Amino acid sequence: MAVKKRTRSRKRRAKSDFPEVTGKIVEAVEVKPAENGYGIGILFTDRTYLGFDVDPLLRIRPDYSSWKTGNYKPLKRWPSVLSK
Repeated sequence: MAVKKRTRSRKRRAKSDFPEVTGKIVEAVEVKPAENGYGIGILFTDRTYLGFDVDPLLRIRPDYSSWKTGNYKPLKRWPSVLSK
């Protein structure tokens, strides 16, 4: 009897808090001062936008990293942004 081959990937997919944007291609990311704090926005190539309002007195520490080996490897860090 032949052995059945798996047709699905064995990799576990990450669960998204925002499934509506899973798989979309990012065109730009922005951090801008807003009326009460800051706004973080992600613009996708299909012209949809995911926005976050950041309340005052919050520190954002952006960094860019690689997880190709399964471990965190920092590639670049930007200065912290402190909301007003």
